[in-house]
Amino acid sequence: MLKRLLAGTAALLVAVTVPVWGIASQAAGTSPTHDLDYDGTAPITRAELAAVRPVTARHAMVVTAQHLATEVGLNILKQGGNAVDAAVAIGYALAVVQPCCGNIGGGGFMMIHLAGGKNVFLDFREKAPLKATPTLYQDSKGNVVPGLSTKTFLSVGVPGTVMGLNAALRRYGTMPLTRVMAPAIELARDGYVLEKGDVTILDARAQDFAKHPHAAAIFLSHGQPYAAGQRLRQPQLAATLERIAHGGTAVFYRGSIARAIVAASRAHGGILSMRDFADYSVAWGAPVTCGYHGYTVVSDPPPSSGGTTICEILQILAPYPLAKWGFGSVEALHYTIEAERRAFADRNSDLGDPAFVHDPVAQLISPQHATALRAGIRADAATPSSQIKGHLSPTEGRHTTHYSVVDAHGNAVAVTYTINFWFGSGYIAGGTGFFLNNEMNDFTSKPGVPNAAGLVQGTANQIEPGKRPLSSMAPTIVLRGKRVFMLLGTPGSATIISTVLEGFLDVADFGMNVQQAVDAPRFHEQWYPDEVFVEPGLLAPAVQQRLEAMGYRFEQQRLWGADEAILVDPKTHLLEGANDRRRPAGLAAGY
Repeated sequence: MLKRLLAGTAALLVAVTVPVWGIASQAAGTSPTHDLDYDGTAPITRAELAAVRPVTARHAMVVTAQHLATEVGLNILKQGGNAVDAAVAIGYALAVVQPCCGNIGGGGFMMIHLAGGKNVFLDFREKAPLKATPTLYQDSKGNVVPGLSTKTFLSVGVPGTVMGLNAALRRYGTMPLTRVMAPAIELARDGYVLEKGDVTILDARAQDFAKHPHAAAIFLSHGQPYAAGQRLRQPQLAATLERIAHGGTAVFYRGSIARAIVAASRAHGGILSMRDFADYSVAWGAPVTCGYHGYTVVSDPPPSSGGTTICEILQILAPYPLAKWGFGSVEALHYTIEAERRAFADRNSDLGDPAFVHDPVAQLISPQHATALRAGIRADAATPSSQIKGHLSPTEGRHTTHYSVVDAHGNAVAVTYTINFWFGSGYIAGGTGFFLNNEMNDFTSKPGVPNAAGLVQGTANQIEPGKRPLSSMAPTIVLRGKRVFMLLGTPGSATIISTVLEGFLDVADFGMNVQQAVDAPRFHEQWYPDEVFVEPGLLAPAVQQRLEAMGYRFEQQRLWGADEAILVDPKTHLLEGANDRRRPAGLAAGY
């Protein structure tokens, strides 16, 4: 495998002299001028990408978007814990050190590969309150009211993270809850020194914090934004975490924490009730799996659309010689974009919470369906999205977070969880110390009307009491034979699907090492709007001109996502960890 990866790196180095992708017009030794993304990271040049290498370790690896959370997980592994112990410890730690995205006020998905070969999916996605209705965010005339699904207590779904993490630990962990939560409690009680990346994220909603007294008391320093070098202490969150550590799941869902959230909801026009919390449950199930060029992709089933959509895209792409065409080539981009367009049309039309709708997953990822979709792709032209429909039936915000863990025994855990927007709804209930989600925005507020991610969805994902909103989160494990080959996952709303897909293809077809795959420029097509989103540095001018002549429209955006990936070299068994450069506060570390 190392020889193959090195060969891929050599190909990239050669490509620097051939204007196949990105920054082709830059003179040697100069740096392009681009907008910076929200973490202050500039787009990568081809020469920089060719030179990057992953972190390697012999026994175990942890990759998260916040360095302190990585250290928490790694210490748990060194103390004898397994990957699930570490994943639960990380989940609680991120709630402290990455309050924008790590959470106990939201929900998510966990993908587990056990050393014995079993693959397990855990759904701890939020649920709609029992008083929710399909027209919750519409006025008397049927118009969607802006902000109701994102900025009010009506946007808050019943959180699932605490029950999800605790359920995983109880079933597959080896350590007691008090032990795995101790690092998070210490970080909240004693505080941690903010770095530049931390402050940049806090600054993004400092003005909103000022509007909410409970948030301002914690996340502003004497009414002003925090500066790098200051220590952030969260005593209220520490007290909440201590109650959970000693009282378990019941404290959150039937005790004082639930009562505080319900009281705040009622005071601010929300509809959450104690019954909503008492009735909440997590769901264990089988993942979606599919094959691609000798690999087995193991990812999330509904209510995540991630695994199904990724597998559908891969089935469409399977016969095409992407490796021959090369990364960023006209042909590779054209056929991948067309595959994404068709798969997202199915995603937006057919998928929802399996407790409420029939999800035709088997048909969507079948070779027959892929063949039918492939037949409609022209070699010389883009397909207008208006000509693509969901074939088998009449989003979360970009500020999710993902982490990956592989332990010394061969267990692997990939977790993506979210509160939707940065800092979710912006509300903290009483003295609980944590932000509540605005995940209800991921439902279809009205069929045909885009949500905050621009996704145009149908009735399969309409709001219903107790229903989980459709998600794009896709914590994914790739196997080669029965052994773990890669773990991938990212925030990014609908772009999660294309980020995970492209990260895998960059390794499997384009010969990149895992750090190159994580850092490489990305693109995304989601059916509607009928345009391709691209990161700076992806398209060489000649490539863009040819694709535009075929009918494509491109919108260049700032950098997105934060793929926290691990690759296991099948020959040397070395673990290779890659923290996405888009999140410089993150860390890959192993031993």
